Amino acid sequence: MPSTEQAADRATGQQEPSKSRWAAVAAVTLGTFLLVTAEQIPIGLLTAVGSALSVSEGTAGLMVTVPSLVAAVAAPLVPVLVGALDRRLLLLALMGLMTVANVASALAPSFAVLVASRVLVGVAVGGFWAVASGLAVRLVAPANVPRATAVIFGGVGAANVFGVPLGTLLGEFSGWRIAFATLSALALVTLFALLAVLPSLAASQPVRPRLLAEQFRNPGVRVGILATFLIVTGHFSAYTFVSPALQKLSGIDEGLVGPLLFGFGLAGMVGNFVAGAALARNPFRTVLTITVSLAVAMPLFLLLGRGPFAGALLLIAWGLAFGGVSVGLQTVMIRVAPEAVEAASSLWVAVFNLSIGLGALVGGVIVDSLSLGAVLWLGGACALVAALAIWTARTNESLR
Repeated sequence: MPSTEQAADRATGQQEPSKSRWAAVAAVTLGTFLLVTAEQIPIGLLTAVGSALSVSEGTAGLMVTVPSLVAAVAAPLVPVLVGALDRRLLLLALMGLMTVANVASALAPSFAVLVASRVLVGVAVGGFWAVASGLAVRLVAPANVPRATAVIFGGVGAANVFGVPLGTLLGEFSGWRIAFATLSALALVTLFALLAVLPSLAASQPVRPRLLAEQFRNPGVRVGILATFLIVTGHFSAYTFVSPALQKLSGIDEGLVGPLLFGFGLAGMVGNFVAGAALARNPFRTVLTITVSLAVAMPLFLLLGRGPFAGALLLIAWGLAFGGVSVGLQTVMIRVAPEAVEAASSLWVAVFNLSIGLGALVGGVIVDSLSLGAVLWLGGACALVAALAIWTARTNESLR
């Protein structure tokens, strides 16, 4: 049975880190925080951008759709294109690209130029996340890998809880161009932080198309990819419409939706770190528990969340469960593909991003053609099928 230490060694092709580089972990976390904030901040700026550049809000939504789709393509493609390039240099280059992209967004004279700049954001998001998601094995001692992975993914939760709302407020008070310019300045700060503390990260095994294809012959990777597709698609098919669900199903006033979503995000951050601690003890049981909790939480919201208090409570429980998804599934990918962490992680990031867009699309079709409650049943059903898929992997020793 492969130990965590052996997994780390094979993932890097080198000896395990002589010491844990928590400053580097913190810098990478800052990077994930910035990237997710940059990817999602247009959600709160659609009206302002549409008005300024004479496009509809629906068209302005391309600022969110385009980088998500580009990130899904860039996640496996960037590691292939850069070959054996030192991953430190790659991360620095991608953060530099993010800096330039947001300058271009802030100065865009037309919507076409703005969308083009968002393509660059998608490349930076996909490439950076593909490398950063499996970086913990390169930066900390093996015993600390789950905790470091949780810290890195804590940047994603922090972006949803703090980054996007604060960026939206900045855009409302100072203008959407100032919001993008501020992102560019923060990207530059992150670039210098990475330059200061990130060690050399030689690519011991360059990612080639053949190596990506080989991952699908690994049963553990197949289960991880399938579970990711089901969980993320199901979650976003329901969560995209959580605001009308809170108002129409739970009778919650519109003015309380924002604070409750903030609570959802905080619960997600707690779930991320709780899962990180539990994964160090038993990865299989932890991921299965997270998935079953989601399978229960979404339909339960529909069945028992018919009052404001119950609806708010179940929303927090939902957030707590979903908060552990990213760190849990990424840990699975690290453990089932210890000799090809970057290749497996890049596929995982691609599927994750595609599933976000697909979930929102499918959810919209279902809400329009069936009902609001149907997306909650779909979310629960997807999570249940994912739990069954994960259960089939219970004999995989690398998950123990």
